[in-house]
Amino acid sequence: GEDEDGAEILGRLHPVNPNRLKIDSPQDEMRLQAVAVTVSLTVALAYYVYVPLPHAIQEPWKLMLLDATFRTTRHLVRREMLWLETAGLSKCQNLLLFLIVSAGKRRSSGGVVPGVKVSDITFAGVPVRVYEPPAGGEGHLRRGLMFFHGGGWALGSGKKGAYDIVNRMLSDELNTVVVSVEYRLYPEVQFPAPYLDCLAAAKHFLSPEVLASYAIDPERVAVSGDSAGGNLAAAVAQEISVDDTVRVKFSVQALIYPVLQALDFNTPSFLDNQNIPVLYRTLMVRFWLQYLGLDLSLQPDVLANNHSSLDHSNITRELRARLDWTLLLPPRHKKGHKKVIVEKGSEGTATEVPGLLDVRASPLLAGPEVLAKCPRAYILTCEYDVLRDDGLMYVRRLQDAGVTVTNDHYEDGYHGAFSFIVWPFDFELGQRVVRGYFNWLKNNL
Repeated sequence: GEDEDGAEILGRLHPVNPNRLKIDSPQDEMRLQAVAVTVSLTVALAYYVYVPLPHAIQEPWKLMLLDATFRTTRHLVRREMLWLETAGLSKCQNLLLFLIVSAGKRRSSGGVVPGVKVSDITFAGVPVRVYEPPAGGEGHLRRGLMFFHGGGWALGSGKKGAYDIVNRMLSDELNTVVVSVEYRLYPEVQFPAPYLDCLAAAKHFLSPEVLASYAIDPERVAVSGDSAGGNLAAAVAQEISVDDTVRVKFSVQALIYPVLQALDFNTPSFLDNQNIPVLYRTLMVRFWLQYLGLDLSLQPDVLANNHSSLDHSNITRELRARLDWTLLLPPRHKKGHKKVIVEKGSEGTATEVPGLLDVRASPLLAGPEVLAKCPRAYILTCEYDVLRDDGLMYVRRLQDAGVTVTNDHYEDGYHGAFSFIVWPFDFELGQRVVRGYFNWLKNNL
């Protein structure tokens, strides 16, 4: 009844003497405080880890934990370890973040793929790691593949984690000589240095003498990369295709969720997936600003598309049409979005930073005459990736230019899945993505 006090109600609801709720000693008080702290920390941790994810994404808590680890590492490096700037902050950041992105417990080479020969050498002065398969002897030509790792032109190494494991597996399973390129990274260099490293290594690899030394069939050589590495692979493939001094061309290009343009950060996928781990919209813009040598304070302007406003006369109508998602995307991916067009934006940005319009940085801006000469393409895209529309637009533009393209689209996919194949962040999606990549190369290279 209304006259019952709290102790009587509690006593009826639970057969415990309500007097026990009294704190009779300092030890009891300490225990209660410990419980309160534990509960508070648990709630705070859950709040920090939790990220709303689409229902289609499998193993959501594992992805949340990976993302939380990634975010924690970023915050530690940027905010709490600023003193490392004078002692090599970039190297520390590179190491810590790549350990997360690689998701990986490192395994011994012999335990992963016995028999694959690994050599760390240089191609035209650029460090590379060469994987030679055990299969195929004298008189048997092998496939060749050059791989550029991802990491926003700032992070990572093809020698570590998932990249190393995938390249060993590919070399063994497909009897392929794989060359993983260790191009230079931000902040030591900016555009176009990473591209020039990759191009130099590619030209060296494609020389008839080098191909012959590795017993590679010159008609079966691929270029591949994921994310920023996909950007480099697409740009290098374009340049090699139109360079008459290069006699051997790439047979195919395999691009894994590539980043392909820096003029429109308001495509449907950039907006719909802006908070989906592990590549947030703001992080992708930051990578671009770093790569192109722009001040990071310009991020809000770039997010608003002020850097590509209509008053930039050097961004011609023809250039804009080459990345007009309203014309290039399939109807289901437009999702009722409207194109963000800014009449007057940041003064001088496009003029002062020509990299914004350079096809070596933004392969999606290449003309149809260049695209028509490009090799057959495999383009992997993920539904829940900010870069989804970059890849889909490139699919359409290559097809319009007469290039045969396979678009391997993962409806439950998200950025980084290609690297999430090793403990403790081994995802079923990652296994499917890698296997699909292998299967296409097996049938097309």
